[in-house]
Formats: sequence, C-alpha cells, structure tokens
Amino acid sequence: MCGIIGITLRKGDAVPMLIKGLQRLEYRGYDSVGIAVHSRRGIMVRKGAGALERVRVRLSFDELSGRCGVGHTRWATHGAPTDVNAHPHTDCTGRIAVVHNGVVRNYASLRARVEASGHRIVSETDTEIIAHLIEEHLARTGSMVEALAMTLSEVEGSYALAILKSDEGDRIYFARMKSPLILGLGETGNAVASDIPALLDVARRVIVVEDGEFGWISPGEVRVYKLLPGGRFAEVPASEVEKRVKVIEWSPEAASKGGYPHFMIKEIYEQPQALRDTYNGVAEDAGVRIAARAIAEARRVFVTGAGTSYHAGLVFTYYLSKIAGVAALPIIASEAKLYKDSVSDGDVVVAISQSGETYDTLELVREYRARGARIVGVTNVLGSALDRESDFTVYTRAGPEIGVAATKTYLSQIMALTVLAVRVAEEAGRVTGAEASEAIGRLEAAPQMASTTIQVGDAIAKELSRSLDSGSVYILGRGLGALLAREAALKVKEIAYLHAEAYPAGESKHGPIALVEDGFPVFIIATSDSPEVAGNAIEMAARGGIVRVFKPSDMHIEIPRGRASVYDMPPSGGDLLLEPYTLIPPFQLLAYHIAIRKGYDPDKPRNLAKTVTVE
Repeated sequence: MCGIIGITLRKGDAVPMLIKGLQRLEYRGYDSVGIAVHSRRGIMVRKGAGALERVRVRLSFDELSGRCGVGHTRWATHGAPTDVNAHPHTDCTGRIAVVHNGVVRNYASLRARVEASGHRIVSETDTEIIAHLIEEHLARTGSMVEALAMTLSEVEGSYALAILKSDEGDRIYFARMKSPLILGLGETGNAVASDIPALLDVARRVIVVEDGEFGWISPGEVRVYKLLPGGRFAEVPASEVEKRVKVIEWSPEAASKGGYPHFMIKEIYEQPQALRDTYNGVAEDAGVRIAARAIAEARRVFVTGAGTSYHAGLVFTYYLSKIAGVAALPIIASEAKLYKDSVSDGDVVVAISQSGETYDTLELVREYRARGARIVGVTNVLGSALDRESDFTVYTRAGPEIGVAATKTYLSQIMALTVLAVRVAEEAGRVTGAEASEAIGRLEAAPQMASTTIQVGDAIAKELSRSLDSGSVYILGRGLGALLAREAALKVKEIAYLHAEAYPAGESKHGPIALVEDGFPVFIIATSDSPEVAGNAIEMAARGGIVRVFKPSDMHIEIPRGRASVYDMPPSGGDLLLEPYTLIPPFQLLAYHIAIRKGYDPDKPRNLAKTVTVE
C-alpha cells in the first residue's frame, strides 16, 4: 500500500516535513521512494528504489528546498521496484508531477491511446499515464481543475492522487476513488496524505476525502469538488467541508496504527480496502486470463503454499472443481517430496505466497519447474523471488501486513484466486464470457460484505472470548466450511495459544467426537453448500458440547431450540464465492480478543516470524 504526503506552507521549507512524513509512512512497507518540490527552476523530482534513508543520501534529498511539495513511498504494482518506476511521475513537459496510490484498471488501453497521440512513456507504471492525460486535457482547457476532472472521468479503478503543477507554486491538487486520502488543516499550512501519521507535524485538524472527490489545497485555502458523469463537476460548499473537520489527538506512534491498539486489529479492519484494491487489480487483468489459459490447458494442476497461503489454496482447489471442472491437487509446500516424482511437462503449479519469499514454497517451485512444470505465482509483492521465478504471476494488492498473523492477505488471496478460477472456467468452456463477467462482478460486493461482517462480528467475538481462556476447541464445517475452518483454527492457535482443531464435520464419528464432553467448545462454520452440517451441531450438543454456529443470515438450517447458539452474519445470497468474506472475519476477531484478554501481543506471537525464509 503506497504512502502519500503533500505539504504546502505559508513560509519556510517543506522538505524536512516531507521527509518526516515519509518516515512516518515507512511502517506501511515500500520498495522505492521519491519527492517533488516546487522551486525557482520548476518542479524538482528526485526518486529511487530502496529504503528512504539510503535513497535520501544517494540522491541528496536534503539539498532540495521549497514551500510546497509531495512525497511518496511505493509498493510496486505495475512495474518492478526500480528508480524509473518510483514516484513521482511527470508528463512530457515536466510541468505536472503525480504521486498515486491505487490501480488503474484500464491502464493498457489508456497507455495505447496516449502513446498514439505522441506522448513518450518512460516507466512501466499505470501512474505515469495520469500525468500524460492531465497534460493532454490541460492543453485543451487551460484549467487544471477541468483537466483533472476530465482525466478522472477516463480512469477506471482506484486512486488517491497528489499533484503539482509547475506554474502554481503553492497548490497541491488531490483526488480520491477507493483509496484512502486525508486533508490536514494547520496554522502554518495545509497537507494531504494517505494516512494521518504523515501530516501530524503540519496539522491536527483533518478532513477525510470521500470517493469521487477532488480539489486543491494552498497554505490557507481548501477547495473540494464532486466528480460528475462525463467529466463534469460541482463544488462542495465550504460550509459542508467545514462540518467534516475532525481533530486528531493521537500521538504519532498511535497514529501509525490508525488509532488502533495493535496492527492486527487495524489490518482486520483494513480488509474491505484490501479487497477493493485486489478486485480492481485482477477483475479485468489480462495477466490473469493468460494464467487461467495455462491452467485450463494443463495436464495436471498442483496448488501449493504454506500456512495461511495453503489454506487459501484449498479454497481455490474447491472453486476450480466446482466452477471450472478442473481437479487440482493441493500440496503443503514443505511436503513437496510426496508428488515430485510424478511431475513432468504439461503440469502447472499454482504457488501462493504473500511475501513471495517463503522458503518451502520456493523450493517446491524450483524442483517442480526443473521437472517441466510451469508456474503460476500468486503473491502480494511484485519483484519478489516467486514473481521472478514464475511463468505467470497474479498479484494481490493487500498492501503490507505488519502483524505476523495473516488477516487481510488471506481474504485478498481468496479474491484473486476466485477471479482466476472463474477465468479458468471461461477458458475451459464451462462458462461463457458473459457468465464469467457476471460471476466476477458479484465479487464487487465482497468489500462491503466484509466491512459489515467486521462491524457485527467484533462485539460477538469480544463476548465469546470471555469463555475461551484455556483448553481445546473444535472448529468444524463441511464443504467450503471445512476449508475455512482450517484458517479459523490456525488464527486461534497462533494468536490465542489455544489448541484449536479443524476437520470436516462428517469425520466426527470416526474418532474426534470421543473428546467431546460437557462444556467442550465447538464452533461450526455453516456454508450454503452444506446445510447437513446442522446434524453435526446436534450430535455435538448431545454429548455436552457448547456449540456455536456461524452462518450467512439467509441460510436456513434445522437446529432444535437450545441445542446451539446461532450467529447470523451478513447474507450471501447463496453465493459460495462470497461466503469467505462473511464467515472468516469473526474468527480473526475471536483470536484477537482472546489474546488481548490473556495479555498476549497479537502482533508478535511467540516462536513465529512474518515470512519464513529458512528451511
């Protein structure tokens, strides 16, 4: 997730504040950094790949000065983490400088158009296209506000933008669509940033920019406009803007967590945004279609990962079978030896790793590739080892995850993998192009569904945590529910240090039910493909188990009164592709609240590392 900072001052030098703002955005993770500053010689841009302090010294950031400028920490999406792909990006004339957080979904068609018009594109990024579009419209209209409105009307996807124009030395233009952006109003000047910590040295009064809004700030003024269809726009009255001002009293350290006490809970609440960004990145991505074609044409398909990534792969194998009619074999990456001797030309491995650096997953990829398999990598980090060693790559766009336990990256992986499964079905001829588009379009509801689930589930999880301080717990399901239960149990184990066992509920009578006695906690994840799981809830309750069933509110299951507590999550419309987003967050929250009650640090669970890069 990129970090944006822009500062415009009445007097003094903005560069030290820009650098401080970038330092306060480092916790978000990044691979390159840059700043652009208004000077007497126009807009001065310095940017490069690497850590802030190294790039700052290498490119002499501190030699720059100016009252108005923008800065950026980049998490690579389009284009590898290189000096040329770092932000800010400029137009052909150098009069426009843009920093951007988000994904331009129609990047390819826009690039072809501006190149055909004679613009020279120097980077691989989607962001640079925005600078050239502004340049083009500015030449026609002569008005930056009009040019920006017309540009935004052409851009599909998500964006948070901060923009400099060379002959407007104290203004920073901004825009937002589905990516966070905040204005800061201070005594000495104003600021714009993607997160509150970056602007606390300038302002404590803030305004959250809403989707579809754009405008500009100067040291003593703010203008906000609402984008209308066709590039038209209307100014938001100053009185309405003023009503939205809030005062921030957090310390910079607290602000880096968005006011949350831990990164884990912050990242749970960030899931809707991570899902939006991932959806916008993969829904129409040509690279996903190419990867899907390879899977559809494969002799055999293997799906691999470790920990949470493996659990996301289990959901993918189910969707592949159900939607595309493709049987895939899931393999825990550390057990690559189980099937390596059967791998040969014509096979495809779908390898999933949030970091793209997981040792076991990379070892499997290298061994299976050497035997002739082609690799489809699914990762959150462009330029990672998995990205480099894959024949095809599908990118999630969850942004960096600071907490050790995966939360937003799990659901983002499921989002990307679900789109991939639908595209495989299309390539295999199981669904038409129109049917594939309709199925993928339904996924656009996932972010709001996750948001509602988190709001509803947090209070439930906090209450349930009071009765789960020690002992063991079963988390069961059937069909999709059995696969989601694996991830739910992992969260409880790694964060709350409780023994949580997940298995398909139909296996209960084959041994595990022997452990159930009075007071034994049993959770059941009920999904629309398996209403028969109600019978398992009843048999657990009959042995004295304390049974709690989580289900979509529109799913009907027959459980006699008093046999189980049933918790209704937001409805799924019977759509299996949407049910992970309504059923997983409550268990992430449950693990978090148990840990807090027991006095554990959920961001740093004992004995664990964020990325396992050794055998």
